[in-house]
Amino acid sequence: MGYLAFPSIEPSSRNFSPGEFPQTTFEAQNGAKSFIRYGNKRVNATLNLSFTNITNVQAAQIIKNYTVVTKDPANYLFFNVHNGTAGIEYSQGVAHQLNDYIKGYDDEDYAVLSDEDPSSGGLRWRYSGPPQLQSSVPGYSNVTCSFVGCLDGD
Repeated sequence: MGYLAFPSIEPSSRNFSPGEFPQTTFEAQNGAKSFIRYGNKRVNATLNLSFTNITNVQAAQIIKNYTVVTKDPANYLFFNVHNGTAGIEYSQGVAHQLNDYIKGYDDEDYAVLSDEDPSSGGLRWRYSGPPQLQSSVPGYSNVTCSFVGCLDGD
């Protein structure tokens, strides 16, 4: 399995959903509800990154990354302060930061956080579909990428 870095391009915008805990809800005829939770990790996390007016060279880097990552099902992406999480304010030693949640860490994992180590736990990001490109002006493109977070099951 290979962890591959997303290209070092700062996104113009980001849309993130941390997912939800797998659970089943049972509702009685009187309206009372019972919940059964099937784990302590969230599932179905999603991340969408948009890049506005990046060069066609940068757009090609994203396409190349997509082809390399999706060529082998054992490949996963990781994001750091130089690519997918670039532009997110980060304070060393402060708990509960957006950067940490995108990496897949929950509150109890905070003590083991590592800023650049993708193998320290959390989510393994994969493309959920091919990048979408739209030419804006000659030599520049708008690119949108969608990712799904897979739990580290090793």
